Parts: sequence; C-alpha cells; structure tokens
Amino acid sequence: MSEVFEGYERQYCELSTNLSRKCNAAGSILDEDQKSKEISELQSGLDEADVLIRKMDLEARSLQPGVKAMLLAKLREYKSDLTKLKREVKKLASAKTSLTAHEELLESGLANAHMASADQRERLTMSTERLNQSSDIIKESRRAVFETEELGVSILQDLHQQRETLLNSHAKLHGVDDAIDKSKKVLTSMSRRMSKNKWILGSLIGALVLAIIFILYFKLSH
Repeated sequence: MSEVFEGYERQYCELSTNLSRKCNAAGSILDEDQKSKEISELQSGLDEADVLIRKMDLEARSLQPGVKAMLLAKLREYKSDLTKLKREVKKLASAKTSLTAHEELLESGLANAHMASADQRERLTMSTERLNQSSDIIKESRRAVFETEELGVSILQDLHQQRETLLNSHAKLHGVDDAIDKSKKVLTSMSRRMSKNKWILGSLIGALVLAIIFILYFKLSH
C-alpha cells in the first residue's frame, strides 16, 4: 500500500474521530456563543476532511489496479461516514439558526416597538444582504475548489489509462520482436539443413558417377 495514502488515512481517521466526539458534545452545550464556536470548528473540520478524502482518492487512482480497487472500496466507507457526520453537524447548525432567528426576531420586535425607527430597519436589511452576499461568495469559492479537484482527478485517471495503454503496446511490440527472432532462427536452421543436404546429395551423385565409370572401365577392359 502507498505510504502517502496511509499518511492521509491516519490524518483522516484522527480528524474523523475528533469531529465525532465534538459533534456529540456540542448537542449538550447550552451557551449559544460556545455552541456557535463549536459548530464553526466542526464545519472547518469537515472541509479539511473533504480535502483529505480527495487527496486519498487521487493517490489511490494512481496505483496499480489491484491496490486501487481495494483502496477505493475503503474510501467509499470513509465517504459514507463523512456524509453521516455532515448531516449531524447540519442538524446542529439548523437548530442553532432557528433559535438565533427566533431571538433576533424578538429583539427586532422590541426595538421596533420602543424606537420605531425606519432607518434602523433599513440598515438591518442592508447588513443582512451583505452577509448573504458574503455567504454566496464563500459557497461559490468552495464550489470552484471542489470542481478543480474533481477535474484533477479526471485528468489523473486519463493519464493513468494512457500509461496502461502505452505499457500494453510496449508488451505487444516486445512479443512481436520475440516472434521475429524465433522466425529468423528457424529460417537459419532450415538454410543450414538445406546446405548440408546439398553436400550430401552432391557426394552421392559423385560416388554414383565414379561407380558407373569404374563399372564401364571394368567391362571394357575385359
């Protein structure tokens, strides 16, 4: 197994365990400021976990097919666990948001009842719009980062497939070279045998001619 993958895996497991413990503890926190801080830390931790998952995915896809299949199966389990953890954190954040919105509504109602200031309402609206715009910008930035990482994974997969194709082509060419060498050896052997057979046939013909001459001479002399 890749040492790089194991390093990412250790970091992810430690981070996942820590996030699970924090998530369980955050549900029992009564102080709203402290709970908000914990939820913010959990969300940052989830982002970090996402980055580690993608790094493991990139590393796994660059390995040999047998090892890659095993590591990708393990990654699916990690992704499933991380998805569950995200849902838990989202529930905490939703509960906190609902409570905060209710408190802000009560405070706004009291302020309006006491001060009845249209100017303050306008400023509150502008602040809310700015916060929404900032939130949209952050979400867009995260989406761009994730899309870039996914593009990197896709490119790495293509490069790996091209590498395997080149390796297969090299192996086939090597096989063709071996076949050509074997053919050359067979042809050389056949050529040698033909030359040898020619010599033997020539010797037999020569011996036969000599025998005929000898017989003719013997008959003519007697």
